Amino acid sequence: MTTQPFLAVTHVAELESFLSGVGTVFRKFDEQDSGCIAYGLEVAGSRWFVKTASKTTGICSLRRAISVHQAVSHSAIVPLVHSFTTDESLALVYPWVSGEVLYHPTRSRHGGRATPGSPMARFRALPITRIAAALESVLSAHLAIEQAGLVAVDLYDGCMLYDFSEHRMALCDLDEYRPGPFTLEADRLPGSSRYMAPEEFVRGSLIDIRTTVFNLGRALRLLLDAGDEETQWRGTPAQLTVIAKATASEPEKRLPSVSALANAWRTAGKARTG
Repeated sequence: MTTQPFLAVTHVAELESFLSGVGTVFRKFDEQDSGCIAYGLEVAGSRWFVKTASKTTGICSLRRAISVHQAVSHSAIVPLVHSFTTDESLALVYPWVSGEVLYHPTRSRHGGRATPGSPMARFRALPITRIAAALESVLSAHLAIEQAGLVAVDLYDGCMLYDFSEHRMALCDLDEYRPGPFTLEADRLPGSSRYMAPEEFVRGSLIDIRTTVFNLGRALRLLLDAGDEETQWRGTPAQLTVIAKATASEPEKRLPSVSALANAWRTAGKARTG
């Protein structure tokens, strides 16, 4: 990986002016639902993604992201390469990864998963073999996450970055992942309700690896369907059975681990060619 140009930086007063001084800011992402602000920065031919936050909740997420990346690394997870403080916040530095986020809601634009030409619609139209490889990357990354003792929080298609040229899936913005199990001390966890388990909406509930299994089961269901209404399933009946076991309402009825889910999914996928 190219050596990033501000490895020795530990603190700057104001982030945007600092970035403009060391390179060219070619993108600014300032309409995120999370309130975080990010920049695409080019320095001497190398590109970087620099993320910051102005609100307390966002700053807490950035701190959590540092811990997540210290605990786990995987080829499908965009790595954190540096962090430093500013007068008001933190800044996290990642390599710029080619691709398109499958779902990118902003404060001024919502929806669009099923819109023709959208990243999600284009992904869903890929050959099954391409989609299967992308889903394998998601599962493989979460095997490493499970091994590190972390559970998924706020996993949804906005964390999934797909390169349509190289046919490669990457995961980004895993800022809310945390050590598990833990007890939910709020009324709900952050996240997309399309992917969330029932216990993520109940104060005092246990959030553990079976919650992650549910999140992944929903990801498998939604990404291997040709549409947004879950009526155009493209996988095998055996894979639907695995998803049903992963997304049971009662945690004790689910597959017990990401490892169990990955093994069952891989076996079910062989039914297509076996």
